[in-house]
Amino acid sequence: MKKRKKILGLTLAATLAAASFAGCSNSGNNSSSGSSTANTGNDGGKVTITNVSYDPTRELYQKYDELFEKYYKEKHGSEVEVVQSHGGSGKQARSVIEGSDADVVTLALEHDITLIEQAGLINSGWINEFDLDSSPYTSTIVFLVRKGNPKQIKDWDDLIRDGIEIINPDPKSSGGACWNFLASWKYALDKNGNDEDKAKEFVTKLYANVTVMDSGARGATTTFVENGQGDVLVAWENEAINSVAEYPDEYEIVTPSISILAQPSVAIVDANADKNGTQEVAKEYLEYLYTEDAQKIIGENGYRPTNEEILKSFSDKFDLNVTLCKIDDFGGWDAAYEKFFDDGAIFDEIYGN
Repeated sequence: MKKRKKILGLTLAATLAAASFAGCSNSGNNSSSGSSTANTGNDGGKVTITNVSYDPTRELYQKYDELFEKYYKEKHGSEVEVVQSHGGSGKQARSVIEGSDADVVTLALEHDITLIEQAGLINSGWINEFDLDSSPYTSTIVFLVRKGNPKQIKDWDDLIRDGIEIINPDPKSSGGACWNFLASWKYALDKNGNDEDKAKEFVTKLYANVTVMDSGARGATTTFVENGQGDVLVAWENEAINSVAEYPDEYEIVTPSISILAQPSVAIVDANADKNGTQEVAKEYLEYLYTEDAQKIIGENGYRPTNEEILKSFSDKFDLNVTLCKIDDFGGWDAAYEKFFDDGAIFDEIYGN
């Protein structure tokens, strides 16, 4: 039985007085203003809202929050401050359920937001509140390898070879890891004529090669890029793009033959926003993600804009020809989570939990 190695970060406080936000990587908390505590609500004309997000979106929301705060001041004549919280998506969802005073959530999976809805904190029908199933940007899953690709890793098949060391986050706490798992499962199904037993055997071999399983995607990137462990990182596309941009002589991206259309979701945490008097600004904050200015920032930070024209303008950054399966191929997130990621489901079976 493998033992997961997890990089643990700060813990989200359950009360406003001790607000301290979770992170599952080695990085600390981030806010657009540098503040580490939330003063949610009206305070001397300034409104503060808290965005609880998943691991790799730190840099995206730092840039976006600056843009939104400027826009809001110009439009309304008053200031808004956005405080960010980052960690593994599943862990972040649980922190909101347990009391984190989030006004909005911008998480890796629709399922994570559904859990918050089921806890009575988000109104039903949230997925239809914003355009495109409340998914203002998308991503996919790729491989990050060392420059020159010394292990000649070209597709999912290569990840089950003897001696390949994989860095991959934990689906129990990381939304990105769930997308990783599903992409590999779809490849294995297609390769084996939809034989689920053979797909399970394939993915079991793949996870037997996982040498470090961090609790979040950013922690996994740190393990591979900064700590030098492993031969390949199964990664969010934006994490891989940013790593290559920062270390162009050390890493390169391999796009597998089949990946998945990852659709991070956004929602207002209605119970908190109502209590804090931030419902209107929270809605405006998420709506603004769909504007042209915001979509350009999204593309610049390695996420795929949902605006098709803006997406095309980043064709030099993204492989727009990759074959992408969708969550609907798995019956939607509720069905996929029950089958693969619930306690005792397929992931637990293959990983020996």
